[in-house]
Amino acid sequence: MSSELTASDSPGQASGAPDAAAAFGRLYSIVARLRAPDGCPWDKEQTPKSLRGDVLEEAYELVEAIDEGDPAHVAEEVGDLYMLATMIPYIYEQSGSFTVAEALAGVCEKLVRRHPHVFGDASADTPEAVVKQWDEIKEKVEGRRRKDSLLDGVSRALPPLERAYKLQKKAAKAGFDWADAKGVWAKAREELAEAHEASVAGGDRGALEEELGDLLFSAVNLSRFLRVDPAIALHAANEKFSRRFRAVEKSMAEAGLELKAANMERMDGFWNAAKAAERAAKP
Repeated sequence: MSSELTASDSPGQASGAPDAAAAFGRLYSIVARLRAPDGCPWDKEQTPKSLRGDVLEEAYELVEAIDEGDPAHVAEEVGDLYMLATMIPYIYEQSGSFTVAEALAGVCEKLVRRHPHVFGDASADTPEAVVKQWDEIKEKVEGRRRKDSLLDGVSRALPPLERAYKLQKKAAKAGFDWADAKGVWAKAREELAEAHEASVAGGDRGALEEELGDLLFSAVNLSRFLRVDPAIALHAANEKFSRRFRAVEKSMAEAGLELKAANMERMDGFWNAAKAAERAAKP
């Protein structure tokens, strides 16, 4: 297949593509209507910057739906993300910066260009070979300047937890990594001790902040080394805390007790009961 393949050639088009195209066309029309002069006051007021938080929130809700294994919920959250991914470029289209069609055509052309092993005559039989080929295309075909540092490829706009994870992955890819888990555990214990020392010393909030930052960074590093995505792990921990605290709230209400420090012993008891119930329910 020619390397001149473009988005209009629709390589590998799925049987449901026409329906998907019609559905996207309807979504685009609805977004345009909402942003029209006589459209929705809230939607008309939005800007790409005002929608940044919504993008992150919807992305996390999609992750949650995937983790739940509920296809109907995944479909709903994917739809929400599609809506934002349509409205943001449409706002740029309204300002004359670029059109939604141009953004879609651009990513189609990029996907074809960066997958010559699928749409051309190149060969890449492993994920590692694909990544290597991808980087070479970006530099030699697209003319992107080689980064001054491997870490330049990690966006500063990422949330701190995700950025720490990606920075560490980049460094590890270059061989800058621990030889085994023993060293990572030792480093985490070292950082915990230093954070505790800074806390006990008191007075210097800057030093405590630095040590706690090092401790969090080492926890992310430990997760990465053990092949656990720290963002997903923390998300699960947040959900677990929420479930158990809600159980505490319910039990306290049933006992006619207030949620306050004076009743901490009772709350702790209800917490442990919720924890035990969860563990007992696991297969």
